[in-house]
Amino acid sequence: MTRSAPRTRRLQRAAGASAAALLALSACSSSDSDTGKGPSASSSPELSGTVTVFAAASLQESFTTLGKEFEKAHPGTKVTFNFGGSDTLAASITSGAPADVFAAASTKTMALVTDSEDAASTPATFVRNRLEIATLPGNPDRITSLQDLTTSGLKVVLCDKTVPCGAAAQKALDTSGLKLTPVSYEQDVKSALTKVELKEADAAVVYRTDVRAAGDKVEGVDFPESAEAVNDYPIALLKNAPNPETAKAFMALVTSAEGQKVLSGAGFLKP
Repeated sequence: MTRSAPRTRRLQRAAGASAAALLALSACSSSDSDTGKGPSASSSPELSGTVTVFAAASLQESFTTLGKEFEKAHPGTKVTFNFGGSDTLAASITSGAPADVFAAASTKTMALVTDSEDAASTPATFVRNRLEIATLPGNPDRITSLQDLTTSGLKVVLCDKTVPCGAAAQKALDTSGLKLTPVSYEQDVKSALTKVELKEADAAVVYRTDVRAAGDKVEGVDFPESAEAVNDYPIALLKNAPNPETAKAFMALVTSAEGQKVLSGAGFLKP
């Protein structure tokens, strides 16, 4: 009896220590769960699915880059784009085309969507853009001003007046008191620029971001009147967005410091 007493006491102490450890572990797990620090804490759902973005043609290069960055940061997501003239895109949206986000090249075009109550958020201006003259490489016609575009025999292309780049070009011409009859009006800025790239026109009035994106295919000529025709670019979540949460995250990237760096690198101005 005397010899077994110490052994019994040792077993009792071990059992007590195990019970205390279990209680401590249980309390720790409960505390972590309550404070949201443990593995049982609830977390926000991961982004997934496709985001469809309708965006002005001039955003093609920068938005494509941002789309790839977004997909890389959020595996399981996909960003698809429909680039074109802002007025055409707005008409598609108001006619019921499924899309999550609209990024327009002017507040006037965005108003077509907000007036029809097809926007779910208040549009926010995320960049601005100004015009530039795109000439053939080397500027063989020695164009140095907006007035030079009125030279007889010079083939000049403009965006249609209903498109933001065309409305801005017309405003610049009105400001300078110039009248210009182009060889064609194009439905978006990329189409106008392509005419020069293919040497079907001698010059076009486009955005400086498009001149930069074209590289050595064209040469850019700045003109002072462009300062009077700067376009604000608004972005908005659409009312019937199929994937609103992921769409909001893409919009957040566009307006973030990272997004602004990409846009500034493409030649856009800060809002």
